[in-house]
Amino acid sequence: MRALLRAYPTLLRVGLAEAIAYRAEMIVWMLTTTMPLVSLALWHAVAADGPIGPSRQFDQPRLVAYFLAGLIVRQLTGSWVVWEMNQEIRNGTLSQRLLKPIHPLLAYSAENLAALPMRGALSVPIAIVVLLVVGGHEFAHDWAILPLLALSLLGAWLVTFLAMSAIGTLAFFMESSQAVFEVYLGLFFAISGYLFPLELLAARAPWVMAASHALPFYYTLGFPIELMLGLHTRASALRALGIEWAYVAGLYLLVRVMWRAGMKRWSAYGA
Repeated sequence: MRALLRAYPTLLRVGLAEAIAYRAEMIVWMLTTTMPLVSLALWHAVAADGPIGPSRQFDQPRLVAYFLAGLIVRQLTGSWVVWEMNQEIRNGTLSQRLLKPIHPLLAYSAENLAALPMRGALSVPIAIVVLLVVGGHEFAHDWAILPLLALSLLGAWLVTFLAMSAIGTLAFFMESSQAVFEVYLGLFFAISGYLFPLELLAARAPWVMAASHALPFYYTLGFPIELMLGLHTRASALRALGIEWAYVAGLYLLVRVMWRAGMKRWSAYGA
């Protein structure tokens, strides 16, 4: 643990240097998470005649706040480790990581976290624009929610990273696990709150909304957004936060089991 604590800041600095060196590639990655702007244009037009939703709580200013908050959350919690793992397992360069004293998954996490300053450079101006356009009244006014929001963002990043890592380890057992990731991504788009506020399902498809709150996708995006907008009481926020971090613990154990099994298979092929 002491060695990890000494090495991790260096890994973060190296990751940041790589993100800056390959900034064009990083910008492309960032632009792939701008779908909420398209959804904003669509739902903003839908709400032109009045507020929408089961309790009519989503008027145009609230929709602007929702989707721009979604863009910020997506920028701060994204992960691309599944592509790195697939590539390195297939071409054998994972062996180079295994020779180092730091676990490869910790190195991957440092590389992903090191990109947050650049992603924040995009997110902060967007946050300022949101405040200027819709005003602070669209956001949570309970200061007790702020530490819960910070924990929810950290949990959202961990759920995303660990889920991507679990899918990435499938490359030990199949030619490529990117097809599995495509299925995961489709479910994420559908029931995370990325394309539309999940509250819109409450009246028309309550069972879909209930299922979405039981699956991890909601906790990677919809939950932090709702905390930002003040759509949770303290009690409901704590309850959802507990579920989110239970997913973090469960996915962590899953990744450990799958990594160990994958390493046995990797070694069997002489890597």
